[in-house]
Amino acid sequence: MSKLAAQATRDLRQIILDALGRAVAEKALPMEPAPDFTIETPADPSHGDFATNVAMVSAKAFHMAPRKIAEALSPYFEFSGTYFEKFEIAGPGFINFFLSPRFYAAVLQDIEALQDGYGRSDFGKGKKINVEFVSANPTGPMHMGNARGGALGDCLAAVLDAAGYQVSREFYINDAGNQIDKFALSLDIRYQQIFKGEEAVPMPEDCYQGADILERAQEFADLYGDSCLEKSQEERQKALVDFALPKNIAKMQSDLKKYRIEYDTWFHESVLHNDGEIQDTLKILMEKGMTYELDGALWYKATDFGAEKDEVLVRKNGNPTYFAADIAYHRNKFQRGFDRCIDIWGADHHGHVARMKGAMNAVGLDGSKLDVVLMQLVKLVRNGEIVRMSKRTGKAIQLADLLDEVPVDAARFLFNMREANSQMEFDLDLAVQQDAQNPVYYVQYAHARICSILKALEKDGVVKRACSEEELLLLVQPEELSLIRHLAAYTGEVVSAAKDYDPARITRYVIDLANLFHKFYNACRVKGEEDSLCQARLTLCVAVKTVIHNVLTMFKISAPESM
Repeated sequence: MSKLAAQATRDLRQIILDALGRAVAEKALPMEPAPDFTIETPADPSHGDFATNVAMVSAKAFHMAPRKIAEALSPYFEFSGTYFEKFEIAGPGFINFFLSPRFYAAVLQDIEALQDGYGRSDFGKGKKINVEFVSANPTGPMHMGNARGGALGDCLAAVLDAAGYQVSREFYINDAGNQIDKFALSLDIRYQQIFKGEEAVPMPEDCYQGADILERAQEFADLYGDSCLEKSQEERQKALVDFALPKNIAKMQSDLKKYRIEYDTWFHESVLHNDGEIQDTLKILMEKGMTYELDGALWYKATDFGAEKDEVLVRKNGNPTYFAADIAYHRNKFQRGFDRCIDIWGADHHGHVARMKGAMNAVGLDGSKLDVVLMQLVKLVRNGEIVRMSKRTGKAIQLADLLDEVPVDAARFLFNMREANSQMEFDLDLAVQQDAQNPVYYVQYAHARICSILKALEKDGVVKRACSEEELLLLVQPEELSLIRHLAAYTGEVVSAAKDYDPARITRYVIDLANLFHKFYNACRVKGEEDSLCQARLTLCVAVKTVIHNVLTMFKISAPESM
């Protein structure tokens, strides 16, 4: 809720507490401590702006029917100096409260004063949060899951920032370990095949089979010819990885930048191996008695921290596992001073969550400060059918393919329309549609429509000016009040989205805002009304424009002034 709505909630709680005190003092209610009560926002505005269950939860303490309690409180509600003007008792004893027109006027004045800052708050108190997302394997191109994870992670980071946290976006590059060994071998075989033929150097089934490996090997061969064939396997593979890996990482960075995602930190797993952090982490676990040796490998007692099975930390060959590096990496993040770390993982990693939280506890950190958002897979749909292959390449669809076909605005908006833990279908036809059926177009059109209204009125000599409170009190139509009530909820929606790690909440909010604006504009004229009412409605239009702009720019989506 906005600061005004938060103040109204605090005022209402005090109004209720004061009424209870006066009712007890005058013996309208027995002298018993009243239980804690809630204040909520009814789904139906006709039931008031706020409602309380104070009479319901007090029935046992006061030995009275809830409605009798509500009626006993009625003479003692005092609204002077607050934004409330009336109340009503509903059903068996709910009490509904209604805000005065002054509140609605103050919301518009608040938006006009804060402009781009409207919706931001200090809820997070500047606490440092690390959001790690995408972190795709650099041995190949990014896939569709990265498209959803990228939108989700970047928008979550934006929401947390708006809610007053100090946010750092991070990408973890797996440039060490088994996958790099496999990458090196795959490149090596493709490189040798260029000169010796596929039959002379067959490709093992467990190697990377993608066309991207062929392309990198060919690029290397074009540059160096067959000069590396005479080198040792170790030298040749190192040269191939040193050539191909930076190119892959640069391609990921380029694709993500096109997707409007820029990271504060690109963290290389190899750093953990080279600076001894993995060994330091293993030493801590061993000293704490969290490890044991079995069949020549070093194991971690994951079951001691609620996991279903223990995990290998160091293989028989002496190489640390990915899990060992992951523990060291998360330990590194907390050592950098983050109050909370958020990882966005695919749903297939759900079994890894408890293990990693437990591992943080095992190394002496607080595993409860590590939060993992699990993201379900996305299905691409065209003409109502599932699409698995790119029309352009005939291969599995990659992030780059998607961004060639779909506007970035649409991709970022549509991938952020549902909670991470829900499966979703991405409709390629809808994403390029330029009509009200496309949610991002619908929202952008509302913004552009308001800009057009302002320009058209300016041509007629009507220029928006500051309104007095008395002029804003002219906004009394249901469509006007519904719209202002929704605007007032924006800051609270941002805070709730930050608390729940659910940026899709804001996408849904702005769709509802656009819908409410179109209803208002169809019901209430701006042009041709008496000056004071015209200016009040213009102020409301600009407030809607401001909030739509704030949402779209927060999510790095354009807010066009004409369409």
